[in-house]
Order: sequence, then structure tokens, then C-alpha cells
Amino acid sequence: MTTADEVLSNYIQIESRVDKMRDKYAMKEGYVDGEGSPWVPFIPNVFIKHLTFDVRSSSAANVLWVQAGGELGRHRHRGPVSGYVIEGSWLYREYSWVAKPGDFVRESPGRTHTLYSEHGMKTFFWLNGPLEFLDEQDRVVESVDVFWFINHYETYCQEQGIPIDERLYL
Repeated sequence: MTTADEVLSNYIQIESRVDKMRDKYAMKEGYVDGEGSPWVPFIPNVFIKHLTFDVRSSSAANVLWVQAGGELGRHRHRGPVSGYVIEGSWLYREYSWVAKPGDFVRESPGRTHTLYSEHGMKTFFWLNGPLEFLDEQDRVVESVDVFWFINHYETYCQEQGIPIDERLYL
């Protein structure tokens, strides 16, 4: 029969091995204070503060700032998206709800919608996979993915003389 001390000892040995594997293979934890990421113009009245880029999973995190009356064109995501409203409010023209501070939004791949903010908003988004901007005939006019976001950030930083914050890259 196994005693409690033997179970605890076995558990500690397993955890020690797991910790060694974590230290060998896991990415270093990081902290980004946000100062290294400027508000990058996207389209009129819309800015992006890039927070992280993960090329391994084709994902990116950012804060989207839509000024009063701003609209993000009709688009669809090819992967799941999660969002958390920080301030202001916004809606998708195709849906009946309005996202307000503290609200959490889940988006399924393949849905098409048009983001609009009457009074302005800031929302944290975690995007997985590309998003496609569509014209009136549902033709893809632009595809935006993690590599596009990296180019968007780096190009702006280079043009403005802002150092690139390597902490943003996973």
C-alpha cells in the first residue's frame, strides 16, 4: 500500500520533470508595457496598437481604436476572434447587439460583419488566422494576417523613427 508521503514524493518528482521540460521548450514569459507600440493608423478614424504577433499560430493581439463615426469595412475572419471592450461602444451593422465596456465578444470563423462606432471605442482583440475585407459582391479585396500586422507595425515604426519592440514577437 502506498503512503501519503510516497504519493507526495512521486508527485514532486513528476512536477520536477515537467518543470525541466517547460524550461527546455517553453517560450520565455514576457511583459509588454505598451510604450513600444504606437497607435498605428489603419484607415480613416481607425488605429491599431499591436500587442503581440505569433507566427507559429498565425495569431495577433491588438487594441483597435475606432474614433467617433469610424467604421471597419465589411470583413470575415477565417479563424476565431475574441474581444474585450475597454471603452466606448460599437456594433456590427449586421447584428442587433451593441458592445459596451466590460463586454466580451466571441466571433466564429466565416461570419461576415461591419464594425461601426458612433461615439468611438477601444477594444482588445485576439485574432487567429486571416481576416478578409470584402466588396459589395463578397469578393475579397484585401487579406490581413499576422504577417500583414507585423508589416503594418514595422513599416510605421521605421517611417516614424520609433524603435521596433522585439517583445511583441512570440
